[in-house]
Amino acid sequence: MSTTLEGKVAFVTGAARGQGRSHAIELAREGADIIAVDVAHDLPELGLGYALGTAEDLAETAAEVEKLDRRIVTAEVDVRDGAALAAALDAGVAELGGLDIVAANAGIAANSVPTHEITDEAWEQMLAINLTGVWKTSKAAVPHLVAGGRGGSMILTSSMAGLRGYQGIGAYTAAKHGVVGLMRVLASELAQHSIRVNSVHPTQVETPMLLNDATYKIFRPDLENPTLEDFIPASAGMHALPVPWAEPRDISRAVVFLASEDSRLITGVTLPIDAGLMVK
Repeated sequence: MSTTLEGKVAFVTGAARGQGRSHAIELAREGADIIAVDVAHDLPELGLGYALGTAEDLAETAAEVEKLDRRIVTAEVDVRDGAALAAALDAGVAELGGLDIVAANAGIAANSVPTHEITDEAWEQMLAINLTGVWKTSKAAVPHLVAGGRGGSMILTSSMAGLRGYQGIGAYTAAKHGVVGLMRVLASELAQHSIRVNSVHPTQVETPMLLNDATYKIFRPDLENPTLEDFIPASAGMHALPVPWAEPRDISRAVVFLASEDSRLITGVTLPIDAGLMVK
């Protein structure tokens, strides 16, 4: 096993499955112990076109980390609940002995609708989870990082929609752009403590958030009931490299790099993992 992050403790939100689970596993593979949180149940009021992770999924994440002989503390927390988020992190830090790495990954996907037709409720829910949830994660984590006195690394999950505009997902795009602004301010404020802050910007990633009927419809509005087979060429057409999407581990290895001493002088950076989307 690699020991790039031996002795470190990482806090991962949205860890029940998908990118969050992958981040927890890859950080553990490099030697870190993990504090993992997830809402771990569906939120029907959001009207998402896919199911969220479950308590069983979060337990499976824990089992995968433990197979790597790393410690893990889990909690079922909605990132909109700042008090619960802080309490879960406080408990994890008390058990594992500190905090060095934050992967603020939790988020939801958007339904496609013209920006002027987004309901007030849908707009507020999107920003509450995808932007304010990242801020609340940072608010809970920064005091622990500073108190540790050994620097640290925060990696905020944005999106390619945080670097450019996409029709039909105005609230999501606004939230992900907001993550970039938050990242840059935190990078400036925390540099004096040797705490680095960067954002990752994935293209499409092979998770349940992507592979569902609602997403297929966004990419193939010309079809009444598009399938995965219809979606694949539309997704691949976004990229310069010949792939339809990234795998979760592709994003996780970038997170590991930004968490490690290999990136010790990198802060305030927006890192695309985009298969060449920006140069297409």
